[in-house]
Amino acid sequence: MTEKEMIKISVEEFSRVQDWMELSEKNSPVYNSLKKRYLDLKAILTSSGVNLTEIDRIKE
Repeated sequence: MTEKEMIKISVEEFSRVQDWMELSEKNSPVYNSLKKRYLDLKAILTSSGVNLTEIDRIKE
């Protein structure tokens, strides 16, 4: 997998995780689990040089 493909997949998953977080009740077990993945993806994308300003709707 190329770096470009990895970034594309991570951006898509980041968007999906945010959608699910918005549908979940804050501080529920599901939300907290999604938040862990959200933070993982945020770290991956940031270290890959992706500017999250436009795509980060949760901002936690």
